[in-house]
Amino acid sequence: LHPFTDELNDKPMTYCVATISRAGLVFCSDSRTNAGVDQVSTYGKMHKFGIPGKRQFVVLSAGNLATTQGVVSQMGKDIKAAAPVSLDTVASMSEAADYLGELNCAQQEKTGGGHTYEATFIIGGQILGESPHLYLVYAQGNHITTSKDTPYLQIGESKYGKPILDRILDHDTSLETAALCALVSMDSTMRSNLSVGPPIELQLYQ
Repeated sequence: LHPFTDELNDKPMTYCVATISRAGLVFCSDSRTNAGVDQVSTYGKMHKFGIPGKRQFVVLSAGNLATTQGVVSQMGKDIKAAAPVSLDTVASMSEAADYLGELNCAQQEKTGGGHTYEATFIIGGQILGESPHLYLVYAQGNHITTSKDTPYLQIGESKYGKPILDRILDHDTSLETAALCALVSMDSTMRSNLSVGPPIELQLYQ
């Protein structure tokens, strides 16, 4: 077990979910990063960036903690330094996902490379002039988005919280119902996997 990993015996110790509908976006994440008989620690996995009235982003993270912390830190540094490419300068949500994927690959290499150091992210939000979007960014740097049949994305321990999402969510789901689904999905996961735990963070974007 690497001291900065978010995994124990290859079992996810995180659950994050994000949903999209006509009403907006919902993001939900747990905060447990280590679990054992005599050790439980927490670290927030939801990170927010943006310029009021112009662009807003929410990033959810899962995987090696050193990698996720490094990626989130670098996003903040790029914004502060007015770098040519940052969440303040990307022209679309797809470009934001590409940027996050590049940072993820670079940080994994920096922290050691290999499966132990992998991390995945969900990034969602809106840039003025385009519709809101969600993307799941893999450890390899590539990404996928939602579809009409699957209006949500999950990272970490996903199997226990999936049934409620499949049964309830669609493109016309209200923001309140989507938020309740995300919370039930999280609760189901916590009840079935003790390595996923509170505090729970919830963010709604109308």
